[in-house]
Amino acid sequence: MKKLKVVIIGAGSATFGGGTIVDLVSSPELREFDLTVSLVDIDSAALNRITKLAALVKEHYRSSARIESTPDRKEALKGANYVIISVAQRRWDLWEKDFYIPAAFGFRHVFGETAGPGAAFHTLRSLHVMMPICQDIESICPEALVLNFTNPESRVCMGISMLTKLRCVGLCHGPFATLERIADILQKPSDEIELTVAGINHFHWATKIQDRKTGRDLYPDIETRIDSYDWDIDNLTPLMYKLFGLLTYPAPSHPGEYVNFAHAVSGPHFLFWGLGQVSRKFGSKASDLDYVIEGKSKSYCYHMWSLDVAEKLDRIVAGKEPLEEQFTQPTRELAIPIICDIELDRKRRELSGNVLNTGRAIRNLAEDAIVELPLLVDAQGVHPVDIGSIPEAIAGMCGLQISIQKLIVEAYQERSKKLLLQALVIDPIVDDVGRAREMMEFMLRVESEYLPPLR
Repeated sequence: MKKLKVVIIGAGSATFGGGTIVDLVSSPELREFDLTVSLVDIDSAALNRITKLAALVKEHYRSSARIESTPDRKEALKGANYVIISVAQRRWDLWEKDFYIPAAFGFRHVFGETAGPGAAFHTLRSLHVMMPICQDIESICPEALVLNFTNPESRVCMGISMLTKLRCVGLCHGPFATLERIADILQKPSDEIELTVAGINHFHWATKIQDRKTGRDLYPDIETRIDSYDWDIDNLTPLMYKLFGLLTYPAPSHPGEYVNFAHAVSGPHFLFWGLGQVSRKFGSKASDLDYVIEGKSKSYCYHMWSLDVAEKLDRIVAGKEPLEEQFTQPTRELAIPIICDIELDRKRRELSGNVLNTGRAIRNLAEDAIVELPLLVDAQGVHPVDIGSIPEAIAGMCGLQISIQKLIVEAYQERSKKLLLQALVIDPIVDDVGRAREMMEFMLRVESEYLPPLR
């Protein structure tokens, strides 16, 4: 029986860690391996909780996998074949700063996570945590495949590509949301649709929508339904379709970060996610799961939802509540399917991943870009599916973001304020050099505990 070791760094996350463990121990394909799952987290309480949960899930599936846990990633990485990573520093509190501080300096952005002025600092924080991890992987298990979930996905993968020799795939469930929305528009089961996406993370575009059995182009059906479909508060997605002729990620939040007109169309979509103190009802608790914004009471506050999940897990692992179905259901994430594709040489097409644009799979984007597109996965690894060219307007928007990504990675590498400022001022959201400089200095002071020192 072949030995296989999968290390999960950031395993203490109540959602990411638990879901990944379920995917591993529930996989029928991985039962054919001598599987070791190594859980790593620097938060001892979170690591203890997820280790106990893993034992319960293992028993639920009658898995023979070996579960181990340690706060010492160097120890865990010994002999690793795959390293799955999702890490962040004070995710919710700092995201709030990423959004409100640039807004206070007059930059009209919608979300502050993946692109735009706030995301530059999110990127630096993530690189500051990720690169030491990747250096350890290079030193201890350089042949291991890195499966990254850390955001901003494209930018973190760009850092790994530019600063290490590791093989890396960035994974995001965004294209699944696009597929589900397309299925809803067409009133057709999603498993009957063959979707091809191309672009960059959170800014991918449906270049082909086909009937899986017949190969028939389904875009004409989209065209007949686009105006009558109920988009609810999302008025950006249909506008983007009218402008550029393709459907993009169907939410104002993420595509809106890449274009300078999104705020005028959708407003500050960050508020609708219930992130940060501003969004919460005074005196609310994690179990309330609500916040108040424009009368939208009883809507999820994502920070408080995550706290509620952690509290529920504490009760479960303490034996005060039974193991609920929500903690035993496999996810739709692609990390474990990709591992199986490689180990079993399945030569399977997966919906999407973020990888180098090897061989110019997207013809009119740079070969050293990190692109989001379908993958063909076999025993030799992960290969981008050839897309051809994408529409020039879309390539132009993506190309600018790729340059911004490279500048921020260089700013991190060289500890350079000058390069960071260049990345900020060429961003479509930033419209004033003086305010950009002031905002940069302010953010570097406010988040200094979590950022690399820049000169």
